[in-house]
Amino acid sequence: MADIANKYAENTTGKFYVDNQCIDCDLCRETAPENFTRSDDGGYSYLFKQPSTPEEEALCKEAQEGCPVEAIGDNGG
Repeated sequence: MADIANKYAENTTGKFYVDNQCIDCDLCRETAPENFTRSDDGGYSYLFKQPSTPEEEALCKEAQEGCPVEAIGDNGG
């Protein structure tokens, strides 16, 4: 389970975030490319844009549910 205390600083403020358990598998970036991106220097994903539509919200939840290491949290707001 994602821990807000370990979230990456690059995450935009709001509900969703990625913490330091991320293994850079690309699932979230493939699922919700309008919201997740990659830190090329750090080798992990983070949330660069909080969802602004119901569709984006659903894709972020799908990414969260599919994350193999549970690195996506949804209590960061």
